[in-house]
Amino acid sequence: MQKAYELAWTAKQAGEVPVGAVLVDRNNQLLAAAGNRVIAQTDPCAHAEILAIREAAHKQANFRLLDTTLYVTLEPCVMCAGAIVHARIKRLVFAARDVKAGAAGSVYNLLKGYPLNHPVQIDEGFLEAECSALLKDFFMTRRS
Repeated sequence: MQKAYELAWTAKQAGEVPVGAVLVDRNNQLLAAAGNRVIAQTDPCAHAEILAIREAAHKQANFRLLDTTLYVTLEPCVMCAGAIVHARIKRLVFAARDVKAGAAGSVYNLLKGYPLNHPVQIDEGFLEAECSALLKDFFMTRRS
């Protein structure tokens, strides 16, 4: 999660919403890592989670990312939750809840308790204070 936080901080420095994601295999070996790049890529889908999933799938030459864990600094949105399910990621670990658009339990519950053929284990709260503070600072600065 520390690496994801560092990527979120880098995204913030680039003017992006500070979200970072890291995808590891069953042996905790890094497969992919990314920060938000929506502005840099002029792509509304360039969320950190999507970029990390794409990179790992490309490296593995397989969209099925079985037995992997995705660490992300903010609870995934609906789009990213859908990608997590389709990529068959085993476990999601996120830091801060997204009370406006979270799709892992805060607003929507697309990953657990939903009748999908691929359930995702969810853990939350790792580096929550640090990641929440980074997001809060980013949005306070933008609005002032």
